[in-house]
Amino acid sequence: MSKKKDDPEVRGATADQQDGPGTGGTGAVSRRRLIGGAGAAGAAGLVLGAAGGAGGYAASRGETPAALTSVGSTRAMFHGKHQAGITTPLQARGHLVAFDLAPGAGRAEAAALMRRWSAVSERLMAGEPAESTRGHDTGIALDAGPSSLTVTFGFGRTFFSRTGLTGRRPAALDPLPAFSSDHLDAKRSDGDLWVQIGADDALVAFHALRALQKEAGPTARVRWQMNGFNRTPGVTDRPMTARNLMGQVDGTNNPRPAESDFQERIFVPSGGSSEYAWMAGGSYAVVRRIRMLLDDWEELTVTRQEQVIGRRKADGAPLSGGSEDTAMDLDRAGPDGRLLIPDNAHARISSPEKNGGAAMLRRPFSYHDGISGDGTPDAGLLFVCWQADPFKGFIPVQRKLDRGDALSPFVRHEASGLFAVPGGAASGEYVGQRLLES
Repeated sequence: MSKKKDDPEVRGATADQQDGPGTGGTGAVSRRRLIGGAGAAGAAGLVLGAAGGAGGYAASRGETPAALTSVGSTRAMFHGKHQAGITTPLQARGHLVAFDLAPGAGRAEAAALMRRWSAVSERLMAGEPAESTRGHDTGIALDAGPSSLTVTFGFGRTFFSRTGLTGRRPAALDPLPAFSSDHLDAKRSDGDLWVQIGADDALVAFHALRALQKEAGPTARVRWQMNGFNRTPGVTDRPMTARNLMGQVDGTNNPRPAESDFQERIFVPSGGSSEYAWMAGGSYAVVRRIRMLLDDWEELTVTRQEQVIGRRKADGAPLSGGSEDTAMDLDRAGPDGRLLIPDNAHARISSPEKNGGAAMLRRPFSYHDGISGDGTPDAGLLFVCWQADPFKGFIPVQRKLDRGDALSPFVRHEASGLFAVPGGAASGEYVGQRLLES
């Protein structure tokens, strides 16, 4: 079936940017990059979504795996209804970084910073030099294309008091409750400002991290920073749901953009009270650094691991039968009368069916920060989930997990943050402008 000219796939809009207030940019890529980077993929595959990404949902790619020669040429758009990096397919490399405003910096300084950050991010996401106001471009990513780079910005609870905007701080930013499984490091939690960087090339991702850190100048200081990774696109013979460092397929039950209630579950609707109109089209990100106790986990047999999770390790299918996409039959029992998916299995406890329909879009990165003094790997998951309201998404699910998840003995929550991520910027706007200049 041929596509119409105004089809989002043809236009090159990602799921993040469809129906946005402005498209921004031209989508142009230099002739040098087109010839040297696109290869056989051709111009039609240069913009994220043009080769099927618009139908993907965070944990997966399109129907056809990207040729390795096209990976660097894939571009996400900066402007749109939603910020990029929420429904964008998982990238191979990521950086999460939180900043605190410097003493004396207030609303005016924060607005100037967001304007600078947005301008730099728009250029970098197009595969262009940063043109930093703090010096020349570092050249880290010379010769590389956009590589699906996305930069996503959020505001922490303390940002509003520091900028005199407490009256515009939404109730959804109230502090997360304490959980019994928490072992949180305050120095690696929270923050005034939060930035998520993702790309399919490590140098492109680091280039963005370095450029934004430089642009912060004296206005904001890094509070914490974490590095993550995922599988590189094109290394499997077909698109597959990602695996985490425990070897488990992770993200099977994610909400999908094609579902009728996806927008209302993940994004803040427009039409709310004027104080919070700046969040229309935005979302709330819960960020958790979850250390996996891999030595303990790997001592379990595969059968026992599957009982802990509630899914087969080989293909992610529920223990009740079927394939990865088969709905879990939570009532199905085996010949011995026992439930095939145990009562305390992670997949059962976290399922929407057991949480009043609560859902969140999980979009994590794995991490490995070396070997600890006791010889165990400091590795696990940089958990990032998105929802229209964390009190209807993350919090009820985590409360359930906290009370009896079979996976709990094998993970440790070591850092946490909650951030309000405003909607995307229209052409000519910077991210957060509707808050900071209202």
